[in-house]
Amino acid sequence: MQIVFAASECAPFVKTGGLADVVGALPHEILKLGHEVSVYIPLYAGVRQHLEGEQRVAIRSLTIPSAHGNRFAGIVDGGVHDGVKFYFVDCPEMFDRQGVYGNNGDSYGDNAERFGLFSRAVLEATKQLGVPDVFHVHDWQAALLPVLLRTIYAGDPALKHCGSVLTIHNAAYQGTFPPATVDQLLLPWDIFTFDKLEHYNTFNFLKGGIAYADKLTTVSRKYAEEIQTPEFGSGLEGALSQRRADLVGILNGVNYTEWDPATDGNLAGHYTPDDLSGKRECRKDLLHAFGLEAAEETPVIGICSRFASQKGFDLLEQIAGRLAERDVAVVALGTGEQYYEKFFRDFAYANAGRFAVQVRYDEALAHKVEAGSDIFLMPSRFEPCGLNQIYSLKYGTVPVVRATGGLDDTVEEWNAGLHTGTGFKFEAYEAQALLDAIDRALAAFYDKKQWSRLMQNGMAQNFSWEKPAREYVAVYEEAARKRA
Repeated sequence: MQIVFAASECAPFVKTGGLADVVGALPHEILKLGHEVSVYIPLYAGVRQHLEGEQRVAIRSLTIPSAHGNRFAGIVDGGVHDGVKFYFVDCPEMFDRQGVYGNNGDSYGDNAERFGLFSRAVLEATKQLGVPDVFHVHDWQAALLPVLLRTIYAGDPALKHCGSVLTIHNAAYQGTFPPATVDQLLLPWDIFTFDKLEHYNTFNFLKGGIAYADKLTTVSRKYAEEIQTPEFGSGLEGALSQRRADLVGILNGVNYTEWDPATDGNLAGHYTPDDLSGKRECRKDLLHAFGLEAAEETPVIGICSRFASQKGFDLLEQIAGRLAERDVAVVALGTGEQYYEKFFRDFAYANAGRFAVQVRYDEALAHKVEAGSDIFLMPSRFEPCGLNQIYSLKYGTVPVVRATGGLDDTVEEWNAGLHTGTGFKFEAYEAQALLDAIDRALAAFYDKKQWSRLMQNGMAQNFSWEKPAREYVAVYEEAARKRA
């Protein structure tokens, strides 16, 4: 098959979250299974800096109609990287900006037009550069493509047999805009109904994709179930439940060439399940990087996250005083909401010498946190997939997580009697439940034989992209059959 990916992010060109990692890794695995893959993303100012030398033009100009008159977009040839073809949608007035979605925490006011243009440009470009069997679109920013495919382009002989797959990476981000967006994007008003993309008198990109895509996926089995409920569906649970037969949860993979303690170039020491001695060097290096000292029998708890309420830090705030009474060292790395940045700074100030925070994003330090910690904390309110708990398993750093989304799918509760399991989970979203899970982890930590087995169990897990890629191919085949 020929597959076209359309997304707002793709590592290493542009990244604000896990979406970029998926779009950067999955196409290469699909390629290994014998299929052809092209990836389209916008040509942001930051992406332009990644392109070496003179930019090659694949299509000089595409005409994109809008309520403001025609706009024009070019397609820049990004070359072939490990067999995957990359194209960049070049429309400077829309994408040549400092931010990806906005600046200083505020979204751009014309995001509906920006990503509406992107979806149209991808469809138009493929008619010249290669029509796929299936379009695989990601999140709300590309969710209009399946809508266009079945409305404006429904009669286009070049595209009428193309299938579409929408992957929902986080149902909380939907792309909602005023009703006038229908006119702004020159769409037919008959799609502005509650069973299509109207949502409580807003124009909802993600809901449109849910209604019109041939197949839907999300990034873990548990999250596929959760988003059909009011607690996690963010208002779209009804639309998702109606499409439950076409909704598949496929757990994200990770790139073990970058995340492997045996070869990771960011670490002070390397180690394997058979020889864990290098982890002690990593622990010492991590404590030094955060300016802490801790006895060998004191467990180090690591946090590497966006500082936001979604990540469960309201629970951590509630137990902070009681956690400080335990013999632990805590390191935290991340940025996010000002409230939680202040919480972490105040927590570290009040417990100087045992608790430390660095409010910034640092990829190398993130690797050090994974390798040097004994316990990794992810108490998320919801977590569609999560990657850090998977990295933690590989690094022999025992995760303590809430049993939600991908966290529940990837971490198995430790059973001391059977010596099975890889970490510790709590069900209820309550502060006491989190503290109880931490205390279970601390009790296991002091039994070195038990802890060693727990570490090795985690390091034996395999969450590579090979299995997810096969599952995605099966979804593509179903989407293509619908349009054959």
